[in-house]
Amino acid sequence: MVVEHTHHAPEPDAAPIVVASNRGPVSYRRGEDGSLLAGRGGGGLVSGLSAIGQDAGAVWVCAALGDTDREAARLGGRRLPEADTGGHRVRMLDIDPATFAAAYNGVANSVLWFVHHMLWQTPLEPVFDGAFRAQWEAYEAYNTAFADAIAEEAAEGASVLVQDYHLVLVPGLLRARRPDLRIGHFSHTPWAPPDYYRLLPDDVAGQVLRGILGGDRAGFLTRRWAEAFAASCEVVLPGAEVTREDGVATSVTFEGRTTRLGVHGLGADAEFLRERAHRPDVEERLAALRRQIGPGRRTIVRVDRTELSKNIVRGLLAYRRLLEDHPHWQGEVVHIAFAYPSRQDLAVYRSYMAEVGRVAHEINTTFGTADWTPVALQMEDDFPRSLAAYRLADVALVNPIRDGMNLVAKEVPVVSDHGCALVLSREAGAAAELGEDALMVNPFDVADTARALNAALLMDPAERLERTKRLAAAATALPPARWFVDQLRAL
Repeated sequence: MVVEHTHHAPEPDAAPIVVASNRGPVSYRRGEDGSLLAGRGGGGLVSGLSAIGQDAGAVWVCAALGDTDREAARLGGRRLPEADTGGHRVRMLDIDPATFAAAYNGVANSVLWFVHHMLWQTPLEPVFDGAFRAQWEAYEAYNTAFADAIAEEAAEGASVLVQDYHLVLVPGLLRARRPDLRIGHFSHTPWAPPDYYRLLPDDVAGQVLRGILGGDRAGFLTRRWAEAFAASCEVVLPGAEVTREDGVATSVTFEGRTTRLGVHGLGADAEFLRERAHRPDVEERLAALRRQIGPGRRTIVRVDRTELSKNIVRGLLAYRRLLEDHPHWQGEVVHIAFAYPSRQDLAVYRSYMAEVGRVAHEINTTFGTADWTPVALQMEDDFPRSLAAYRLADVALVNPIRDGMNLVAKEVPVVSDHGCALVLSREAGAAAELGEDALMVNPFDVADTARALNAALLMDPAERLERTKRLAAAATALPPARWFVDQLRAL
């Protein structure tokens, strides 16, 4: 049951800029003495917000993700102590754990994520029944908690940037509470084409679109995702009108309100990556990787979370096909596959992780020799090791089934030591910017991907270096800080 609150006056120290996202810039763990220890969150959003500077007085509204976060949120009162947050003003919401779990795992990660990445096995799923309806109510309650908090934190006429599929209802809920605000929503995922989007129950499909259209702007990583959103509005919402200029959707008008559409392709943070990639801990792992691979061998590198959309199993099958079709690569090339755990509280992710391990093991037992292990699979998260692999890679394999952007495709060329050929799925958002200099593949076609891996390994080193330079330039065109400021300006 969603409770409507009537009073939403801003707090006395309200902020001119509010950012809202499920995960905030800080998370807590328990120290050995039982105290709460704050750790800084990573990711493009954190570095983006740092760019607007602390004097801007921005407030970040986020959710407590676990018991230690909840405790810190309760102790902190309205905002967390700035000593914990690197000087940011952060309001962490202590949402009831059962409500949070139903909203986050039940709806955000199991329904909205799945529809936009087109991941359902439709003969069996989804099934929208009574259990789903209970989860959807929790998702409404979770979004309402954010809307209430933002309404209190935002100064008169403030700019609010709401992030991602966890919070699609917030712009509409917030508009009802605070019509004075300028509200933008940004989708970090793809957007499903209308026929697939309509797998959602009709009322839910409409509610999600109405939620985003409560904002003044809806932002997307690529033109393709913005167009899919506009098309979904036309098909699902009676009376929604899309304005197009030169065939490009620029805004959606619905029930007397116009929401402008924006495209902001988040890029890699070159300065940070290049500096970070040459610190001692990375050099150490680079040396270890070189020893593991053996002298003179080539490398095909992938670095992903073990996320269903990342297509790791087909990547392994393509590598297997490469070794079968071109036996001269046997003993000569190693596939470094870093598959880091993701969403292990969902059974489907645990079984996918197991399948990745099984296929890698099968390749190693079929082709491996006393001094050559074809697949070097690592499943524990290790950022310095990822950077070491980026520097070392002869070929980077980025073959998602579907991806909003994919920053790995952008990061590898930026830190590569001697140039790296990029094999890239045409279904990654990054394909829009990197397509000309990458080897493009259909992510479902294992034979096609194997051919591309072979071509990448055979590429002339001088050409590879030239392509890498152009890829790096395209990849860093909109670093997180500028990406963030651009959206604020547009709002």
